[in-house]
Amino acid sequence: MGRAGRGGGAMSCRDSVQVPDDSDFGAFRAQCEAERGWSLSYSKGGVAVWVQPPEPHAAPHKIKCRMECGEVAAETLYDVLHDTQYRARWDPNVIQTFDIARLTANADIGYYSWRCPKPLKNRDVITLRSWLPMGSDYIIMNYSVKHPKYPPRKDMVRAVSIQTGYLIQGTGANSCTITYLAQVDPKGSLPKWVVNKSSQLLAPKAMKKLYKACLKYPEWKQRHQPHFKPWLYPEQCQLPPMALSELSLQHAESLENIDESGLDEAREEASDEDSLN
Repeated sequence: MGRAGRGGGAMSCRDSVQVPDDSDFGAFRAQCEAERGWSLSYSKGGVAVWVQPPEPHAAPHKIKCRMECGEVAAETLYDVLHDTQYRARWDPNVIQTFDIARLTANADIGYYSWRCPKPLKNRDVITLRSWLPMGSDYIIMNYSVKHPKYPPRKDMVRAVSIQTGYLIQGTGANSCTITYLAQVDPKGSLPKWVVNKSSQLLAPKAMKKLYKACLKYPEWKQRHQPHFKPWLYPEQCQLPPMALSELSLQHAESLENIDESGLDEAREEASDEDSLN
């Protein structure tokens, strides 16, 4: 599901690396709340998934997943999505995740790599992530960039996150709703079973794991630097600063395309927790 929402903002037509502004956050929120153009592909146990197929020869399909979270405050969910130290403990898909540099008080650059369903190659991304608290609601959103010190690796496929993020909406003192919106180019001609599995199985399972992680987070955080939350308190940030001019946009067409369309799903105990984005 990406690094704390690492992926893309609502700015699919950007032509340079920019930190999102209020209009970008507003556009992202509108997409999360929109109904027109989306078709429901899964609905069970408080989790729903919609897909938006691409136009011919257009960008990759979009996926939207929404979950009702009882017994979890919006601010707890927001903390869990930000906390990279905790992520490694609950996310079975993560291979490696770390923050690289700070851009502003509410934007940074980071790396995230994840396991894909066998027999596909694993993927990774470098992204610009930004976040915005809005009372009892929160947005975390991101998009792919190129960092001079982190080129594509030989053992991974460098994916491109066009627009990915989370809208968290408080519904009570101890309840919230989370909407995950993703448009990711996984680079590669993927077999149809991967796309179907991603929307019907992987996204709901990932959401449920996230929910369980939120229930356990307050107790865990009490034992691990309970007051260290640089996403809430920018003065705590220990990342080196970086100028936007050192970054460039990561365009999908500039990366090697891997043809995996002929691969069959692994017969072995394929981990349903594996995730594509």
